[in-house]
Amino acid sequence: MSIHPQRPGTKGSLKHIQHLVNVFPGLLENEVNRLLPPNQRGPIEWVSPLAANQYAEYRDGDFLRVLGLAGHEAELARFWPKHGPQWDALGRSSDTGENGEPQRVFLVEAKAHVAEICSPPCKATGSSSSSMIRDALTATRTFVRSSSEADWLGYFYQYVNRLAHLYFLREVLHVDAYLVFLYFLDDKDVSGPTSRKEWEAALTVVKRYLGIAGRHQLSDFVLDVFISV
Repeated sequence: MSIHPQRPGTKGSLKHIQHLVNVFPGLLENEVNRLLPPNQRGPIEWVSPLAANQYAEYRDGDFLRVLGLAGHEAELARFWPKHGPQWDALGRSSDTGENGEPQRVFLVEAKAHVAEICSPPCKATGSSSSSMIRDALTATRTFVRSSSEADWLGYFYQYVNRLAHLYFLREVLHVDAYLVFLYFLDDKDVSGPTSRKEWEAALTVVKRYLGIAGRHQLSDFVLDVFISV
């Protein structure tokens, strides 16, 4: 199953992303647009997590479908096995191209405290699944010219599997996609960072470990957004 209904969040990033998308969608839209080139700015329709859809989060072929990219499930299945990233939020531009697909799409990963950055290693056990994931990550790290020898299936695996899906959308499907890392500030319930600098210090460690601390071929399409709760 690649559609995952969620209960209303009571704390942390789950609570805040649900509230942001359903109550203050314009705030998130404005913060994303502020980081885009002027000719890329415009209205963003947030398609998840919506209260009307039980705050559902999407993964695999269903995340493509809800973004208006139905028909590309076969390409995704060749790139990444089932049980891929489950997106905290998804958005798409209101304008469409000649093919009827949205001009731009946005994948959102939200965090409320620094410990969330340190994700467990890849848990894929099947030989075909782990091989497919390793091939996808190798293609991504080669494309961004990572300067690190670190195993991308280990520490910070969540960060790189999101980056790999950005690579898939942009370089395989040729979709104008952006990966939005949304970092919440001032969440006292989870002892979250109170300043942007705290988040940026942690992110510097992550990016240096992965060998992507400087500019790379996807850096213009990875947006770090900071919003106080």
